[in-house]
Amino acid sequence: MRVLMVGAGGVGDAAARIAAERAFFEAWVVADYDLTRAEGTVGAVTERHAGETRFSAAQVDASDAAAVEALAREVAATHVFNAVDPRFVLPIFEGAHAAGADYLDMAMSLSQPHPTEPHAKVGVKLGDDQLARAGAWEADGRLALVGIGVEPGLSDVFARYAADHLFSDIDELGTRDGANLVIRDDEGNEVFAPGFSMWTIIEECLNPPVVWERRRAVGADGSYDVDAGFFTLPPFSEPEVFDFPDGIGPVECVHVEHEEVLLMPRWLDAERVTFKYGLGGEMIGILRTLHTLGLDRTDPVRVKGVEVSPRDVVAAVLPDPATIGPRMKGKTCAGVWVTGTGKDGQPRRTYLYHVSDNADTMRDYGAQCVVWQTAVNPVVALELLSTGVWTGTGVLGPEAFDAVPFLDLLAAPKPEGYGSPWGLEDR
Repeated sequence: MRVLMVGAGGVGDAAARIAAERAFFEAWVVADYDLTRAEGTVGAVTERHAGETRFSAAQVDASDAAAVEALAREVAATHVFNAVDPRFVLPIFEGAHAAGADYLDMAMSLSQPHPTEPHAKVGVKLGDDQLARAGAWEADGRLALVGIGVEPGLSDVFARYAADHLFSDIDELGTRDGANLVIRDDEGNEVFAPGFSMWTIIEECLNPPVVWERRRAVGADGSYDVDAGFFTLPPFSEPEVFDFPDGIGPVECVHVEHEEVLLMPRWLDAERVTFKYGLGGEMIGILRTLHTLGLDRTDPVRVKGVEVSPRDVVAAVLPDPATIGPRMKGKTCAGVWVTGTGKDGQPRRTYLYHVSDNADTMRDYGAQCVVWQTAVNPVVALELLSTGVWTGTGVLGPEAFDAVPFLDLLAAPKPEGYGSPWGLEDR
């Protein structure tokens, strides 16, 4: 396997550090628009692993499908791993396909709200542009594994595991994400510094969140259309307090637009699919203010003769998520809350989850826990693809694959596995 990873930000950098411990690939090219940043990731890897020669750096414009194709061909990539924010999904996706390589990403092509009823009806959904190309990928015998980060990604793997091994009927697959992370400045004061891309946070939290319900997908004549089951709500709808494990505790969670809701109903049987995120009052307040001021906009405005996107400015003035690890303390939890009927015919309510502690990821990888928890999952998936344990063609979500090999490899002690156990709580 020869991997071309596009993006050397926080998640890409962490993925390279994780992959360096594994033997399943022969080459890993780190490509970024900023060659210096790509070289920095390669340097960090080789510094931690003396004699490591499989990593190299390259420059690429992720917005240019032809450039991605050319680089993939030049480095003979078998797999293109997209580690940049979702606005670049389509050119990387298309460039990989044109180059005859398989593809992985952690976020899917962007949505467009319904033009007249954005808080009731879906418009262009997350991933629609990629799923529409599934036939071409399948015809060429190529695989695009989409949404294989932590959420989406590990959450979808948990959902598949629950459907296969824990439940006979599922009422709700509800992804629930929460944390108790704190970031402090040099004086010890708590500061606002998001754990991952602020551009992406604005995108997914201010867009109308999507919910899926089976009853909407079933027509009056008994016909079934999975796409008819999707509908939207206003941002931050239906707050609930969810009690997260491993000392994190209760966190208020709200509906957020996320890929799990768009993926799970296509492969798994459930009555309802939701995603709720523990944003916290401060983050919700900031997002509302950004929206009120128009600073969430992506279309450029002219400032003193220069065209600039307001959202890009907001992201640029905040700390780089890759740099905040030394100032971060706490844990982050990703998981799926599943309700329904267990295999024994009795009511069941189960939370399947994975916790990442910043102290552990900084000690072992020099990466903060939010980006590390996201990055480990595509690396596990690449290893399963390299060994043929996971196979497929077309555009597939993580739910399309057997969950057990993934969860076993993730949890197995090093060096056999990744040494990162997951948990299960019946409540």
